[in-house]
Amino acid sequence: MIKKIMLATVAVAALGTAPTFAADLAARPYTKAPMMAPLPTWAGFYIGAVGGYAGEDNSNNSFNRKGGSAGGTIGYNWQQSNVVFGIEADALWADINSSTSGLAVLPVVGLTPFTGNAKIQDWGTVRGRLGYAWGPALLYVTGGYAWADSKISFTVPGASSSDSHFHSGWTVGAGGEYMFAPKWSVKAEYLYRSFGNENYTFATIPVLNGGTGTTNFHSGQVGINYHF
Repeated sequence: MIKKIMLATVAVAALGTAPTFAADLAARPYTKAPMMAPLPTWAGFYIGAVGGYAGEDNSNNSFNRKGGSAGGTIGYNWQQSNVVFGIEADALWADINSSTSGLAVLPVVGLTPFTGNAKIQDWGTVRGRLGYAWGPALLYVTGGYAWADSKISFTVPGASSSDSHFHSGWTVGAGGEYMFAPKWSVKAEYLYRSFGNENYTFATIPVLNGGTGTTNFHSGQVGINYHF
């Protein structure tokens, strides 16, 4: 009889604690893993702003122009896996200049001092780009057409004259770009630019007429682009 009472007591106690054990053994709530942000794509159209500094590398004349430039960029990229290729054009206002002085032999007057100034007023490029992307980073090589609007002026006592020409040439270089936000990137690049000869004439000082020869520039520039 005592044994039956003890068994009944144990059974009641077990039933009373069953919900507590069930609650303790309930499955933990499922938390979904956060989705990873998709890697940026470089494909598509973009516009931007660019600026930089350039120096002339030239022994064909007495000028050694240096200075800055700033302007705009427009381009389009295609992308296949990690390979990015595209076309880009830029146009920049420039203040890349140099001054010189010397002596010139003028008719009647004879030996006369002169001063001269040469300035790149505007320039730009139309280039192809080929690069390799690691997620938000892109390294590329680039090359294509380059142009420059140049002005040369000379002054002698009692007279001055100037002439401007549009120079065509080529450019090659390399750079890197980084996508720091979903639609924004920054870039830095080096461009070597080479321009062909143009003949400058100075109506009031014809003794100083002459060609520029090939003119070459080392240039570095940085920019920011918005991708559509």
